[in-house]
Amino acid sequence: MELTKREEPLLGPAAALVLLLCVSEMRAETARYSAPEEAERGSFVANIAKDLGLTSEELSARRVRLVPEGEKQYLQLNQHSGDLVVRERMDREELCGQNEPCLVRFEVLLESPLQSFRAEVSLTDINDHSPVFLNKEIVLKIPESAVPEARFLLESAQDPDVGNNSLQHYSISSNEYFRIYTRRRSDGRRYAELVLDRALDREQQAEIAFTITAVDGGSPPRSGTALIRVVVLDVNDNTPVFSRSLYKVPLLENSSQDTLVVAVSARDLDSGTNGEIAYSIVQNSEENRHTFKINPESGQIRLKKSVDYEETKTYEIDVQATDGGGLSAHCKVQVQVQDVNDNAPEVIITSLTSTLSEAAPPNTVVALFNVRDRDSGDNGRVSCELPGEQPFSITLLPADAYALVTSEELDREEVAEYNVTVRARDQGSPALTASKTLLVRLIDVNDNAPTFAQAVYTMMLSENEPAGKSLGRLTATDADAGKNARVRYALDPPPPGATSAASFVSVDAESGTVRALRPLDYEEVRAFEVTVRAADGGSPPLSAQAVLRVVVRDENDNAPVVLHPPPDSSAAAGELVPRWARADYLVAKVVAVDADAGQNAWLSYELAKATEPGLFRVGLHSGEVRTARAVSERDAARQRLVVLVRDRGQPPRSATATLGIALVDGFSDAFLQLSHGPAGRQQPQAPEEDLLTTYLIASLACVSSLFLLSVLTFSAVKLCKACLRARLSPPSAPSYGDGDFAADGVDVTGTGTLSPAYRYEVCLTTGSGRSEFQFLRPVLPCLKRSAESGAGQEGEGPCCSQLAGEREGSPGSAAPPAVPPPGWPAAGRVHA
Repeated sequence: MELTKREEPLLGPAAALVLLLCVSEMRAETARYSAPEEAERGSFVANIAKDLGLTSEELSARRVRLVPEGEKQYLQLNQHSGDLVVRERMDREELCGQNEPCLVRFEVLLESPLQSFRAEVSLTDINDHSPVFLNKEIVLKIPESAVPEARFLLESAQDPDVGNNSLQHYSISSNEYFRIYTRRRSDGRRYAELVLDRALDREQQAEIAFTITAVDGGSPPRSGTALIRVVVLDVNDNTPVFSRSLYKVPLLENSSQDTLVVAVSARDLDSGTNGEIAYSIVQNSEENRHTFKINPESGQIRLKKSVDYEETKTYEIDVQATDGGGLSAHCKVQVQVQDVNDNAPEVIITSLTSTLSEAAPPNTVVALFNVRDRDSGDNGRVSCELPGEQPFSITLLPADAYALVTSEELDREEVAEYNVTVRARDQGSPALTASKTLLVRLIDVNDNAPTFAQAVYTMMLSENEPAGKSLGRLTATDADAGKNARVRYALDPPPPGATSAASFVSVDAESGTVRALRPLDYEEVRAFEVTVRAADGGSPPLSAQAVLRVVVRDENDNAPVVLHPPPDSSAAAGELVPRWARADYLVAKVVAVDADAGQNAWLSYELAKATEPGLFRVGLHSGEVRTARAVSERDAARQRLVVLVRDRGQPPRSATATLGIALVDGFSDAFLQLSHGPAGRQQPQAPEEDLLTTYLIASLACVSSLFLLSVLTFSAVKLCKACLRARLSPPSAPSYGDGDFAADGVDVTGTGTLSPAYRYEVCLTTGSGRSEFQFLRPVLPCLKRSAESGAGQEGEGPCCSQLAGEREGSPGSAAPPAVPPPGWPAAGRVHA
């Protein structure tokens, strides 16, 4: 084996400068090696590392590999040692035929950094074929009139070997008439001519037979033999003569079968049978015999099969014209095959990255490929392009190699995969194209955070719902794929010092389902908000936030609570109603509240039970107890009412309030009427019970009298001082602020029911031996009039006199005796 290497011709200063700028650290040179054909597998050819000036470690680190020019790889490279060895047996005759030299081309590709070298191995021929005659018996018809030194062309032997191993010379066995000469054709092939040494005599010997041997130049030489039979013919004085000794014919390679190539013509001056000419092709090669045919009569040469310029460019045909007497002449037909654009370009992928990260920067190599066109000239000049708009481009590398690289940033969420079509077009007319489609899939990168469908989720939860109740589901999506799109949910911890609402609800990490952790009370918690975070499974993970607002829905779990009258008050110590009360007289107001909300707290009042069912009525929404008709003397002095308070929940809840009402003639009789009702309406009692009742009533009367006397004395002193101050102070507009009077009613706000505040005018009067309180008109106007009249004594003055007159029912009073103005509470009497 021998190693030869030479530099390619320089491109010129300008082209070299452009190439240097475009491709750094790449050399445009061809390394040439030689190896014998039929070498065993593993045979050493050369050391690539040494020729490239690289160590074995550098060769392995730069990921060196061989890229064959054809589809089959006959050589392989040891990446550790750099040795180029034979991978498959190479038959020179099969690969190249008779072409010389026979080259196996390939490229040495260094990937990191990208660098390419062109190399070729020249196959040296070995003498593995012997010369072979196509016909084992050659018949020559030679007239006896042939003169010495006449020459006769013989059929050539075929030897596929080339160079010295091909056919070198011919020899014949010993005979008296002939010798042989070996000639060389223009293409280098050798053929034999038989030379007549002495004149023939048919009468002496009609047929001469001897052996011809073809010998090649191998070591040791190989040979092939055939038998030559010379038939001596009778005298024929004229041989055929061709119009031309050489015919040069152009032929398009796309010519169909039976296409006329050329018509040869020969003439013979003889007459009769000796002047009849028959044409034939001297089979000097197996290829000619299968490609061409000749009409023996007309001399027309036609195609037996189509020809291919890429396989054979020139055919040389030997045509023989033989007359009826056996004389023959020869001419040559040289067929020049002309190339047509009948071969489309071929795109050969040498390296392909089928998966590519979407974060790959521009100019990332996706694929390496070569483009080959078997045509020649413009028909074989090829350009590459990418049809359509795609984020890829083609970069030209040395040695007619190409690289498919990214031209812009990629986004898998927009396009997950690309079908990249590489189209190659030659410059023939018409132009032929070929394309190769590459599938490039993008690998996902975690570049998209999860996205909630809503910024704020509002969910409803009924109070007292058990733990584990599902409130709804949060949904977040991620445009990435695989684990980068796997979303998990979690509640964000509250800020330091803030109340945590995470103890109320939980979020399933996988499904996003929101569940209650414990029952809630609407009266304690009506709504709360938590922050939910959705994080993907990428590295690092990306997340998004949404606000979860949970609104607690009220349930009717609280019954109304009666504030007035107090639940623990005695029914007997209730309200006082005068006997002269008319219809719609305000007796009392039931005040109740409900801790619920909405219609669960809307209260309605109704009279559930009464001593006199037709005497009183209750306002449905106000809770005011009023007389349904005027009070009569026949009505019992003690009345007991049960008021039912009910909300509008489902199911409704209720409470009852019990009112004790005493019908009295005046406040002085109030206690007697409460203690002693009409005899006709009391149940008979036992004697011992009557005695005990008498003692209890007497004791109660004494205690009550002392208490009332103290209250009346204190009130009289305060009232007199107030009247005195009003008389001594200058007149001023009356004030009815909150400091003037205390509210006797109960005011409840925020529950849907209102209780008006009641104020009474109190005036102390004396006469008939007892002190009385009467609740009449507002006190300030009365005191003002008393101050203006100059009365300064307690119980005197126009105000008190007017009140006293009204109490006694004297004529000329401004109002009926002891009848309060409309809208004011009833007047009552209390004995002092």
